[in-house]
Amino acid sequence: MSTAEQAGRPTILPLVVEKVCFDIGGTRLIDGITCTIAPGTRTIVLGPNGAGKSLLLRLCHGLLQPSAGQVIWAGSAAQTARRQQAMVFQRPVLLRRSAAANITYALSVRGVPRRERKRLVAEALELAGLSPLAQRAARVLSGGEQQRLALARAWALRPQVLFLDEPTANLDPSATHAVETLLDRIHQSGTTIVMTTHDLGQARRLASDVLFLHRGRLIEHAPAAVFFTKPQSAEAAAFLAGRLLW
Repeated sequence: MSTAEQAGRPTILPLVVEKVCFDIGGTRLIDGITCTIAPGTRTIVLGPNGAGKSLLLRLCHGLLQPSAGQVIWAGSAAQTARRQQAMVFQRPVLLRRSAAANITYALSVRGVPRRERKRLVAEALELAGLSPLAQRAARVLSGGEQQRLALARAWALRPQVLFLDEPTANLDPSATHAVETLLDRIHQSGTTIVMTTHDLGQARRLASDVLFLHRGRLIEHAPAAVFFTKPQSAEAAAFLAGRLLW
């Protein structure tokens, strides 16, 4: 049984991406991708620049609509899937408010009763290691602290799926480690993670599954242990060796 079912919520997983294409100005950027994201996984999306990684996440999250194909959420909760997922970007957008108020606002927009917000805000800040900074203005936090706040704000809504687009791209090693630790805690709480990264070391540390894209196509979808030791395509082997360009 999934964590969502155990908590009494109908699950929206697995997520099925079926022959999805995306075109802009007559150019096909995503070409016939089919894959399934299972509950409880940490799926890392890899590929060279321009492979379509960020576009795929936006299509899955519903920020973009496919030119062809379908993004299908499972079960009776499919109609409300947008409320059961969240996305955090490389550069988080934070309000001109305190760290705590940023989370409170997200909860109020979602319609969480006022009496529950204080508890949820405290839990999210604690999970992210930001409790001492609760009243500090969000926009004066360091880059790593801002990213952890964005993650805490997303987690406060208890998403079943969390999409992450290069969440540590601009961070130093210490801040990256703190974000990875937080992601591990979020995953352990029952959230399925789908994330893009250019950092192969990070992908090895975090992934349970890998989606490997090249030129808008899905070349491989494999368990991380298989992908990193025995890639099945010449493109993936070249990418892991640092030889694959667009």
